[in-house]
Amino acid sequence: MAIAVDNDMSIFSLVAGASLPVQLVLVVLLITSLFSWWYIFIKVATIKRAETGADDFENAFWTGGDLNKLFEGLTASRRKSQGMASIFEAGFKEYTRHKHQPRMEISDLMEGSRRAMRAAYNRELDDLDAHLPFLASVGSVSPYIGLFGTVWGIMNAFRGLSNVAQATLSQVAPGIAEALVATAIGLFAAIPAVIAYNRFASSVDRLSVRYESFMEEFTNILQRKS
Repeated sequence: MAIAVDNDMSIFSLVAGASLPVQLVLVVLLITSLFSWWYIFIKVATIKRAETGADDFENAFWTGGDLNKLFEGLTASRRKSQGMASIFEAGFKEYTRHKHQPRMEISDLMEGSRRAMRAAYNRELDDLDAHLPFLASVGSVSPYIGLFGTVWGIMNAFRGLSNVAQATLSQVAPGIAEALVATAIGLFAAIPAVIAYNRFASSVDRLSVRYESFMEEFTNILQRKS
């Protein structure tokens, strides 16, 4: 009488039965994926806040109101200025500080204000670019980490076959399947990271262009005021 062997091919059983190096690869990939999703949620909120802040500030700035009142409103607020508001605050603060100094050339005044805005701009871009290198690294490295687990698992599967007289599909399938799980987990970690990185990098580039355009326009306004 033939006895049917029920091979449990579920993912959990395959992972539990995998060799230690493959299990370590899977743990690394899962931890990496969790960190990626955590940073993705952070970047979604950060970029959304920056875009909303830029829209609100531009609406307030281009209504033609008094720049002194706008500056005083920002400095009086308990919340730290961010994004375009931070660039404006840095430039206007430097402008008002040196405007009434004797023998101050307009070119020096403009250059000081421009340097202050550029420093604020670099700080804002650093905040927007935070965690993006990590997502890029996850997107590029995770498939290779998963491939390492796959190669190791397949190698162990074929080494196990050397101890049997006749190889059958039922003997090969579990080992190959547990090895391919590493590739699947590697892609699971890499694909969201790549998509998120491309989306966030594009959003940061658009904000960067908006900030630079504002700096040029604001410099022209200050030059006319001088």
